[in-house]
Amino acid sequence: MTSTQLMEQICSSTNLNQALRRVKKNKGCAGVDKLDIAATISVLRQSSNGQALRQSLLDGSYQPQPVLGVEIPKPSGGVRQLGIPTVLDRIVQQAITSVLTDIYEPKFSNSSYGFRPNRSAHHALAAASHYIREGRVM
Repeated sequence: MTSTQLMEQICSSTNLNQALRRVKKNKGCAGVDKLDIAATISVLRQSSNGQALRQSLLDGSYQPQPVLGVEIPKPSGGVRQLGIPTVLDRIVQQAITSVLTDIYEPKFSNSSYGFRPNRSAHHALAAASHYIREGRVM
């Protein structure tokens, strides 16, 4: 697949609409632009803003916004730094992730658990426990 074909797939109306639905389902707050999900959807539906997003992605002129830095207190003390992208940037990220996941997920080893759909550290631990019970050496 060429980079042009890849970008066409990422920027397809179907993929961008699915990405928007996923971001909407995940909820989340506004980024540095102060636009929440409803406001971002409203902006995208106005005139040609949705088409302008697609075109800026295709021609390489799309520029993500800075992330909003937020400190979340930890129960054990201290703080955890979060970076919150704008809703629009989350839509773009989700559109890219969806296409790349479809391409690369089948290529990963079944023994790989990090940052994969429907897999977690708990699954890795369960697999390791299973291998130990079987007497396998890892």
